[in-house]
Order: sequence, then C-alpha cells, then structure tokens
Amino acid sequence: MPADKGSFQRNSLHLESLNRLYFSQFIQQSSFFKETMVPSISETLLWAFVINLGIACGAGLYETRVVLPQWFNKSPTAGLQVNSGAMRQTNSGLRFWAYVTTGPLTLLTLANLVIAFQSSGPRHDWWLAAALVTLLERMGTFAYFIPTAIRLMKSEATSSLTGLAMVTRWVRLNSIRELLTLIGWLLALRVLSLPV
Repeated sequence: MPADKGSFQRNSLHLESLNRLYFSQFIQQSSFFKETMVPSISETLLWAFVINLGIACGAGLYETRVVLPQWFNKSPTAGLQVNSGAMRQTNSGLRFWAYVTTGPLTLLTLANLVIAFQSSGPRHDWWLAAALVTLLERMGTFAYFIPTAIRLMKSEATSSLTGLAMVTRWVRLNSIRELLTLIGWLLALRVLSLPV
C-alpha cells in the first residue's frame, strides 16, 4: 500500500529536524571539534606570537653575525667605526624588519599581553612573562634602536668621541635586545607546552 504524499513529507521533515538537533548537539558537546578542529583566537595568536618570535630571534642572530660586521668596522686605533653607506645599502629596517617585527611582532605582543592578562591556570604566569619581556624589547627598539640606527645611517663619519660611544653602546645593547627576544621566545614556547 503506497504511502500518501502528506505523510511522506511529514516524516521527511521530522527526520530532517532530528538530524539537525543531533548534529548540533554533537558539535556543541564534542571535544574533538572544540579542541582540534576549531582553535580559539587566543591559541591562534599564541602560535603566531611563538612563530614570529622564532623568526625574529633567528634573523637577529643572522644580522648580528653577518650584517653588523659590515655596518661597524673595528679599527685597532679608533675602535668601532660606522659604514653608513653599507647601512643605507642594506637597509634591513625597511626591507625586512618592518615586515617581521616592527609591525607584526608589536601587534602580536600587545594582543598576547591582553590575552595573557585575562588567562588563568598554569599558562597565565608564563604567558604574561613572555609578553612582558617581548614588550620590553619592543619598547627599547622603538625608543632607542630605530632612532639611533637612523642617525647612524645619515652620518657620514663618526670620528668624534660621542659618535664612537653611540656606536659602541648600540652594539652592546643590541646583544641585550637579542637576549630579550630569545628569552621571550623560550617563555612563549613554554606556554605552548602547558595545558590550556
């Protein structure tokens, strides 16, 4: 006996509504979808922070070993001297750092600072420490390193005692800045190793 068209439509609608109900409950209750398929915004920002810090750390080490010796020549009599032509030619601040740290790392640091401040549990202290150390490095970069590098690029020769002191201070403080980047990166990596 064939079913009438109306009962078929009612059964079909009933089945469709049951499927929606069960599927939506599965999505809401499933730890699979919550934890693996859809990472939270805070988790995504943390991963971006860790990756960007790693790139900044590696690039900073490269610059220290390869680029800075071209910018600052050691003279046995005069100490460090600036090769402003090499600084202008390389111009790593505009060609590389602006796209890696000046904009992205600064924004990621501020976002992670806000999220770390609001977090709780075992990640809170490590995350806050990573963001604060990196914020300190960012503040030093904007307040001292960028303006001083621009001044050094514009100068033709730094034979005065003031110029030599500026170069020596910049090189020494740059090592501390690299150390802060490394510490921030290691702290952020530690955050990833802890449960949410």
